[in-house]
Amino acid sequence: MGLYKRGQIWWMRFTYNGRQEMKSTGTKNKALAKRIEAKLVTEIEEGRWFEKPVGADKTLRDLLKKYMEEHSALNKAQTSHIRDKSLANHLLRYLGEYIVTDLSPRDVSSYKSTRRGEGAAPNTVNNELRLLSHAYNLALREWEWVDSNPVSRVAKEKVNNQVERWLTHEEEEKLLSASPFWLQEILIVAINTGLRQAEILDLAWDRVDLFRKTLTILEQKNRGKDTLPINAQVLEILKARNKVKSIKNNLVFYTQEGTRIDARNLLRVFYKARAKAGIEKFRFHDLRHTFATRLVQAGVDLYKVQKLMRHKTPIMTQRYAHHYPESLRDGVEVLDKISTILVQSKEKGLRQMP
Repeated sequence: MGLYKRGQIWWMRFTYNGRQEMKSTGTKNKALAKRIEAKLVTEIEEGRWFEKPVGADKTLRDLLKKYMEEHSALNKAQTSHIRDKSLANHLLRYLGEYIVTDLSPRDVSSYKSTRRGEGAAPNTVNNELRLLSHAYNLALREWEWVDSNPVSRVAKEKVNNQVERWLTHEEEEKLLSASPFWLQEILIVAINTGLRQAEILDLAWDRVDLFRKTLTILEQKNRGKDTLPINAQVLEILKARNKVKSIKNNLVFYTQEGTRIDARNLLRVFYKARAKAGIEKFRFHDLRHTFATRLVQAGVDLYKVQKLMRHKTPIMTQRYAHHYPESLRDGVEVLDKISTILVQSKEKGLRQMP
């Protein structure tokens, strides 16, 4: 037997059935680690210690490393993989040295509270827990590391999905004036198509049809395709960019070096322009909300908005319905028509009476 440190956590090294084993004590306290080690020695001597699941010798760091390398990197789009890295980093800060089989729902709940205390948004915390839960599900069903998923027993944070932030036309003018020309083009495309940031940065000329005035978008989640119409503003930008295509790639938008625009660099310039324009609490993704909100406010029916936003179900689109209550007016006006018909019928009946 012997204790050694791995990071800040004390681990035990011992021999069992002729094979060297290593097991985390799960604590930074050396005195506590010694007591855990003594208990393990007693269990082995009394024959009460048995080989644990594979995950008993694996930490959350091992679990997330395997998840990122064998699932996220291979099965997700690059932007989703990058996002997973960010989510995993937050998890590793607090849970990285936990043994996979030792993590309890209470530990997960405590992590959730800690993150909210740091100011993390409810949806951000939920995304972190979803990633961890997915990793545990793979560890349970495919890797046989664990016997249960502790994350599945923890309630997610309540998220307010009501869309309240969109760009007014006055704010749009200010933001465009504060932006460099290359960003202006991207902003106009975002506002007039509802495309996500990654979809704009990945847009290639083989997905643009200037004659038909359409764009074809490859869906990241279901690998499907959607062909969308474009308006005159977007068409004008694409025609102009078509005259200055890069010889280094097939992208519509690219850097001066002819490479793909990095999302972080785009956001850095976007936030700088936003501050210069005096616009508060507005994200790049809210440009997509702006597109949908303006459609609804203009009286476009929700079915068309759903198709243009590429929502798979009407539920997501319903969030925008409150922006145009007039679309419901014809529903109640039917009652006026019914009353008018009844009155006319009654009057006609009275005139026909002898």
